[in-house]
Amino acid sequence: QVQLVESGGGLVQAGGSLRLSCAASGRRFSNYAMGWFRQAPGTERAFVAAISRIGGSTLYADSVKGRFTISRDNAKSTVYLQMNNLKPEDTAVYYCAASGRWTSTIPDEPVEYDYWGQGTQVTVSS
Repeated sequence: QVQLVESGGGLVQAGGSLRLSCAASGRRFSNYAMGWFRQAPGTERAFVAAISRIGGSTLYADSVKGRFTISRDNAKSTVYLQMNNLKPEDTAVYYCAASGRWTSTIPDEPVEYDYWGQGTQVTVSS
């Protein structure tokens, strides 16, 4: 089992920045690719960004490319999402997730992830 706890959400004005953190415990953190997803009211959970096990590869949704950066610190068992130039459409609950699957590509679908955090709310005002 892997337990994931997100933090860092909040209310920010458009154009502002937030940094989300996700602390993992349980099994070895470096065994898992990590991803961030988000879900706004009335919508399905959507992929935001993901990072490979040792952080050598990253993947981003087109809507956040150039604004968001995912990173990880395996020594601290933590994955981060730096969000800059935030827009009102970024408002959602943000979830981190861990994928233990061995694939040639970074997973970007919710079904590819095995463990999920409880989510943290991000609200961007216009």
